[in-house]
Amino acid sequence: MPVDQQSIVDEILRLKSERNAVIIAHNYQRDEVQDIADHTGDSLELSRIASEIDCSVIVFCGVHFMAESASILSPQKTVLLPELTAGCPMADMVQVKGMREVKKTFQGYEAQPVFAFSHEFSLLDMKAEHPGVPVVAYVNTTAEVKAHSDICCTSANVVKIIESLPGDTVICIPDKNLSAWAAKNTKKKVIAWDGFCHVHDRITVKDVEKARAEHPDALLMAHPECRIEVLEAADHVTSTSGMLRFAKVSDAKEFVVGTEVGLMHRLRKENPDKIFHALRNDMVCPNMKKTTLNSIYLALKEMNPVVKVPEDIRVQAKKSLDRMLAVK
Repeated sequence: MPVDQQSIVDEILRLKSERNAVIIAHNYQRDEVQDIADHTGDSLELSRIASEIDCSVIVFCGVHFMAESASILSPQKTVLLPELTAGCPMADMVQVKGMREVKKTFQGYEAQPVFAFSHEFSLLDMKAEHPGVPVVAYVNTTAEVKAHSDICCTSANVVKIIESLPGDTVICIPDKNLSAWAAKNTKKKVIAWDGFCHVHDRITVKDVEKARAEHPDALLMAHPECRIEVLEAADHVTSTSGMLRFAKVSDAKEFVVGTEVGLMHRLRKENPDKIFHALRNDMVCPNMKKTTLNSIYLALKEMNPVVKVPEDIRVQAKKSLDRMLAVK
C-alpha cells in the first residue's frame, strides 16, 4: 500500500496505463480527485465522454446513478465506482414500484442521519394516475427508473426536452425544484414529483440577501435544483457546466456560486483572475466526497467495485437516454 499522496498518485497512473483505464470525475468531487482525472464535468457529459473514448475501463468518480449511466451507454466497458456506497438521496426518492424508504447522512461526512424520506407512492402509481402523459426523468435517477420513463433530461436541457414532447402535459421526476423552474419556462403543464437535492434545497432567499449584502459587486449563479424563489433572485440560472462557461465569458470579476462547493475548485483554476464565493459554505454533498485517491487506487488494483446494469434494464434505459441525446 502506498504510504503518501504522491506514491498513491504514481500507483494510480501506473495502474491506469496497465488497465487501459480512463478516470472521470464529477465537478463536485474532492479537489485532488478532480486533479488526477482525465476528464471532469457533469454526470451526462462524463457518460458521453466515457462512451466515446477508447478505453477498456472507466473509473467513475461520482455517485451510483452516474456509474449506471456509463454502464448503460458503454456496456462493453468495465465501469468501476471506487466508493460503492456513494449514492444520491434525490435519486433514491423515486422508485418504480413499492415503498420508498430512504435514510441518508446529510450533514458532514460522519454525521448521524438528519433526514428520512418515505412514501408508498411509486412511479407506476403516478403513471397510472396520469395515463398517456410522458415521463421526463432527470439523469439523477436509477437505471430502473430511466427504463420506465419516456425520455431523460439534464438541468441544462429540461425545458428543451419538455418542449420536444407531444401533448400539453408532462410528468417530471424526481426534483420538484427543477420541475418548478421548467414550469416557469414552458407553457406546458408540469406534474412534479416530490423530491429534491438536500444540498440545493436548503438555500433560502435570506441566504441570497446575505450574499448580496456581503458581496455587492458579485453576480449570483444558481443551479436549477434550488428553490424557485432562489432562482428568481439569481442573476444567472444554469447547470454546473453552464456556470463554468458563464464565469469564463462574463465581464464580471466576482461571483457567488449557488451549487455544491466542489465546483469552486474548477472555477478558480479556470479563472485565476476572478473571485468566487460559496453561497453557503455548508453546500457539501457527503456522497460526492466519499471518493478519495486511496479508493481510486484500490478500485484499479482490485478491479472492483464494478457497476453493471442488467441487460433488460439497460436496453430500456438507453432508449430514454438516446431520445434525449437526439433532441437538438
